[in-house]
Amino acid sequence: MADPQPRTKTLKRQARRQTTLQALPWLAPALILIGGVVLFPIGYMIYTSFRDLSRFGKDRGWAGLENFQRVFGLDHLPRVMANTVLWTVGVVALSVGLGLVLAQFLNKRFPGRKILRMVIIVPWAASVVMTSTVFVYGLDPFYGIINRFLVDIGLLDTPFGFLKSALPGFLSAMAVAVFVSIPFTSFVFLAGLQAVPDDVLEAAQIDGASRVQTYWRVVFPQLRGALAVATIINVINVFNNLPILKTMTGAIPGYDADTTTSLMFKIIQNDRQIDTASALSVVNFVVVVVVIGIYLRVVRPMRED
Repeated sequence: MADPQPRTKTLKRQARRQTTLQALPWLAPALILIGGVVLFPIGYMIYTSFRDLSRFGKDRGWAGLENFQRVFGLDHLPRVMANTVLWTVGVVALSVGLGLVLAQFLNKRFPGRKILRMVIIVPWAASVVMTSTVFVYGLDPFYGIINRFLVDIGLLDTPFGFLKSALPGFLSAMAVAVFVSIPFTSFVFLAGLQAVPDDVLEAAQIDGASRVQTYWRVVFPQLRGALAVATIINVINVFNNLPILKTMTGAIPGYDADTTTSLMFKIIQNDRQIDTASALSVVNFVVVVVVIGIYLRVVRPMRED
C-alpha cells in the first residue's frame, strides 16, 4: 500500500501556491511600494558603494573594496563607532525604560487622562529639527531659558555652554533624542498593557499574588511583543537619527561628537566623497540588521510561553 504522506504534502504545497497566487493581485500595490521605497534604494546604495564616483557624481567605473578600505582606514572611526554604540544603546535603553514607566501611569484612570495622552504625543509628532532647534536656543548660555532655569533653581552657578564642547553637546543631544522617542515608546507599551485580559489579572489576585508579582509574572511577559516593536523601531530610528545630532552638535569642531550617521553626512558635505559615504551607509545597514537579528535570536520576543 502506497504511503499517503508524500501525496498529502504535495497537495498542501499546491494549495499554498494557489493561495499565494490568488493573493498577489491584492498584495501587488504594497509589494511595488516596498520595492520602490525600500528595496531599490538599498540595492542602489550597495551598487554605488562598489563604484568610483567623482565629487560631482560621475561614475568612473568599478572600485572594488576601495571605498570600504577608505572607510575602515579613517583615523577617527574608532571614536565615532564608540559614540554610535553609546548613542544607540543609551537612547534606546532610556526610552524603553522611561516609556514603560510612563505607560503604567497612562494606563491608570484619572481626570484629564485623554488630554494628557494627546499632549504627550506632541514631541514625537512634531518636527525633530524644530524640537532640536528649540533646545538649541533653550540651552544657549546667554539667553537660553533652560540655562536660566538651571541657574535660578541652584543647579548651576553660572550659565553653561552645553553645546560648545563635545561631551556636553553629545549628552544634550541624547537627552533630546530620549525626549522625542518616549511618546512613541509609551504608546506602544500602553497598547500592550490594554491588551492584557482583566480576567487574568483577577485570577492572579485571587491566587494571592501581590502587585509586584502580578506585574512581573503576569503582565510583563505579555508585553514581549510590544517590547520587541518598541526596541526594534527605536534602534532603527535612533541609529539613523541625523537631524538631532546635526542641529545640536553640527557646530562642534572635529569628530568627538559624531556618530557614523553624522560622519557620513560630513563625508558627503565636506569632502564630496559620495562613494565613501555609500560604503559607510552599507556598513550602517549591516550593523543595524545584525543587531536586530541578534536581539530577536537572543531575546525571542515573539516566543509563546
